[in-house]
Amino acid sequence: MSSVVWVLIAFVLYAGVMIAIGGFFFKKSNNLSDYFLGGRKLNSWVAAFSAQASDMSGWLLMGLPGAVYAFGTGQMWIAVGLAIGTALNWLLVAKRLRRYTIKAGDAITIPQYFENRFHDNTHILRVAAGIFITIFFTVYTASAFVAGGTLFSQVFGIDYQIALVISVVIILVYTFLGGFSAVSWTDMVQGTLMLIAILSVPLLALAALGGLSGLQSEVSPTFLNALMDENGQPLTFISVISQLAWGLGYFGMPHILVRFMAIRNEKSVTKSAAIAITWVILSLSFAIFLGVIGAAFTPDLADPETVFITMIQKVFMSANAIVPVPLIGGIFLCGILAAIMSTADSQLLVTSSSITGDIYRGTINRKASETHYVWFSRAVVVAVALVAYLIAVDRTSSIMGLVSNAWSGFGSTFGALVLISLYWKKVTRAAAAAGIISGGVTVILWDYVPFLRDAQGAAATLADTTGLYSLVPGFFLSLLFIVLFSLAAKKGTTEKMERQFEEVFSGPVD
Repeated sequence: MSSVVWVLIAFVLYAGVMIAIGGFFFKKSNNLSDYFLGGRKLNSWVAAFSAQASDMSGWLLMGLPGAVYAFGTGQMWIAVGLAIGTALNWLLVAKRLRRYTIKAGDAITIPQYFENRFHDNTHILRVAAGIFITIFFTVYTASAFVAGGTLFSQVFGIDYQIALVISVVIILVYTFLGGFSAVSWTDMVQGTLMLIAILSVPLLALAALGGLSGLQSEVSPTFLNALMDENGQPLTFISVISQLAWGLGYFGMPHILVRFMAIRNEKSVTKSAAIAITWVILSLSFAIFLGVIGAAFTPDLADPETVFITMIQKVFMSANAIVPVPLIGGIFLCGILAAIMSTADSQLLVTSSSITGDIYRGTINRKASETHYVWFSRAVVVAVALVAYLIAVDRTSSIMGLVSNAWSGFGSTFGALVLISLYWKKVTRAAAAAGIISGGVTVILWDYVPFLRDAQGAAATLADTTGLYSLVPGFFLSLLFIVLFSLAAKKGTTEKMERQFEEVFSGPVD
């Protein structure tokens, strides 16, 4: 039996399990709270694995290793920033956000939390947040679809466009059926598989190279120097800050924040945090390790983002395989699919929750039945997937680039507001609106609008000209606007909100 057949068997079994989980939870999603938060019943392990698996995506196994493979260990500072950001998000945000969303109006989405937190009867915050979520998550979902299409295309030797359709259909089916519970439990399975794959394959490849000494003989000292760029020049301050700044994005990631809101009880958050932080440190460390070993084990790849796929094929499926067991290789390739699916499903679901709960139900149709809203949400999942598919059709799109843009968008739009709203009771509704708009617009202008000219006279954006990641100006401008608008407010503007704030955090722990 050929290795391709074994891989196909592994993929079919894996996809079948994911769809079966979606089918199991189909009848359990009777209202929006069930569909979008699983009835707030996640245990510590599922919450932790789901949050981090939905966070990392195909970026962990394709984008980050590909960047290290292409440019050297100078790209590791992104991982350092993400590890710090993960820890701070669990330690500073998780418990407080869960408590506030339950005790102040039982919010089931981040935009609804903003509305409840700032007593916004105009629904401006909810709608504005919902619009930004729809924009940035559609781009984010497209990055997962590109990764899925690339995976199926390379493994099975089929056209990218056909592979893309297969990837979209698999992700869409179980998300459509089961909602949040299906997504969370599949993320638990996927997170476990991702971790096993990323720990095992680099170590086997390293052994084949002859250990660390063999690795060092195959790559240059510059490549291994985390303070050098790919040209052997010292990394600039802006480059390091831009990479570390990825950690700021966590405070504004709706698909991660809703996991905090869905944990069974407040006491489970501490255990979840320990599990999640351990998972992230291991996975990010080995993703960097993967890129380094891949440069020696599979040199001269045309597409660096396929390094993990190529390594798995070489370790388990080639004529000279180190471990000639194609089925294991197929299972580990499913680990890449797991990374892709675990984020795409969450992105689809959160986008659907914003369009359905925050825009449609919040302002357009407030009197429909729960069943109507659930089915409307499922229709939105399909519509968003279609738009993301159309973006992903362009194979020249970089997984790393798409993720970078969406990550910056969320961190800038919501990050500062989420963080400060949980710790400062004097934030006003106007300040919240200013924070959302200033952060989101800054990213769009910084990354996409060519205000300037480069040295050759071509149109250039602020990102091109400065080299500074848009999350840095976006996050801190948003924070500045929030603080200034709040301080400028008339006395007594936040009196009711302050009382609610004190009541929420003075209550007992559940």
